[in-house]
Amino acid sequence: MGPNESDNTAMPPKPQATDPTILLCTLNARYTHASLGLRYLKANMGGLQANTHLLELTIGRTTPVLLAAILSALPPARHTPNHRPPPIVIGFGVYIWNTDATLALIHAVRAHRPDVIIVLGGPEVSHETEQQAIVAAADFVITGWGDISFAKLCHALIHGPQPLMKIMAGEQPPLDSIALPYHLYTDADIAHRTLYVEASRGCPFKCEFCLSSLDKTAWAFDQTLFLQEISTLYARGARQFKFVDRTFNLKVDASAHILQFFLDRLHDHPNDALFVHFELIPDQLPERLKTLIAQFPPGVLQFEIGIQTFNPEVQQRISRRQDDAKTVAALTWLVQHANAHLHTDLIFGLPGESLASFAQGFDKLYALGPHEIQLGLLKRLRGTPIARHTALHGMVYDPLPPYAVQATAVLSAAEVQQFTLMARYWDIVANSGRYQQAMALLMAGADSPFHRFWQFSHALYGATHTTFGLTPEVLIDFLFEHLSATMNLPIERVRNALLADYLTSGAKAKPNCLAEQLTRRRRIAQATDPLTQPNATGKRQHQHLRGQAPTPK
Repeated sequence: MGPNESDNTAMPPKPQATDPTILLCTLNARYTHASLGLRYLKANMGGLQANTHLLELTIGRTTPVLLAAILSALPPARHTPNHRPPPIVIGFGVYIWNTDATLALIHAVRAHRPDVIIVLGGPEVSHETEQQAIVAAADFVITGWGDISFAKLCHALIHGPQPLMKIMAGEQPPLDSIALPYHLYTDADIAHRTLYVEASRGCPFKCEFCLSSLDKTAWAFDQTLFLQEISTLYARGARQFKFVDRTFNLKVDASAHILQFFLDRLHDHPNDALFVHFELIPDQLPERLKTLIAQFPPGVLQFEIGIQTFNPEVQQRISRRQDDAKTVAALTWLVQHANAHLHTDLIFGLPGESLASFAQGFDKLYALGPHEIQLGLLKRLRGTPIARHTALHGMVYDPLPPYAVQATAVLSAAEVQQFTLMARYWDIVANSGRYQQAMALLMAGADSPFHRFWQFSHALYGATHTTFGLTPEVLIDFLFEHLSATMNLPIERVRNALLADYLTSGAKAKPNCLAEQLTRRRRIAQATDPLTQPNATGKRQHQHLRGQAPTPK
């Protein structure tokens, strides 16, 4: 549970039995994720907004705990003789990560409160609805955009006429008719959570693995009004903003205006721990944006850059438009001239992409030097056009969420399983930023960095038989053994690299291979370490900032 999470799960106060009650609920992946979608729904409830309450929970809790939170937010069951009682509506936001937990919760709510009307919305229930058990368990489902459609449904449930259809296509209104929700972020949200914001919706690109490929284009909110809302959040103390726009740098004028907005805040408040996350198109970085990006200090900007694949045939097959030469040039510039933290993405298991092809793409991206390479496994999201390749390319997917690929015509099930191990280990060893010196030794001189780490991950799993709960002691001691014994690197060189990683990471573990060195050096290292507390960049980004030390010789 995060700070003040109980504030969110305890609200709202008990509604009056004579009033309609509308509860907006979702199961977030973790407490720090504040739901933007629920806040949009409440902001657009019109005259029903006073009867509408937010309840954000997390999937890590058991069904009885989640149920108790919901029941405590509902008025007592209503037994009103001679006339229909005011309805109680629960709207659940359903996503790929919370489908199973939400279904279990719906069944529990049904058992305790059969009088409640359950409405579903969200991307996971917007397509292939006839196949889903969670849809069968609900009273109503809104597919697609729900900003105003949910309010209209609730109005009909309360005032009539009663809806005739269970599944309703959400209405897509003009963006200027949608009320912005940012005033619904509470002081607790601002203090403890990442705030999700959007300057635009939709995407003009047609990458078949993505639900945004179903959009006709991208639509921008009124920028003046949007920045007024962001300015108000900033004045209230907000310093962490995550833009959910699929294509932040699609319109250069709009992107430049937003970047300048944050530069102005940094100019006026240079000591503020500001953190802003954007998703960039990798092959569109004009000089105007470069000039602005170069002015940001370290730790403020994070760019998520989807590469997905460097294979032109695969790109064409999945309808992905990407100029690889411009992508490489943009990444090279960002690495060399910007202070932004670069989080890049690759997808394993795309139709027709072999292990060798993916390895070549990984090696190409690794050579460019981004801070993180997120290794994702292809997922067949409901409604995405990627399904059209299933038969031709032998695509086998897990039938359960998150519908990850299990094998293809050119990837065996064993290779997919081994990649899953590697992706997990890459995240905790390479992406974490804790082991930069050790990673430099591990990857030095490799003809293929991908295959070097593939072999390392195979050895690590053979020694630990797990991908979770690996303590710093276990990882450092294994790295010592692997680098010194398996790779035959000089022991003192390895020990010095691991010691440097240990000291800069701020770890409190006591690995066996460093016991003697830590006894002698911990006090000196702590006294001379110039970086002692992470700022709003977050722990992982902070590790990358701290680890900018020369590679041990």
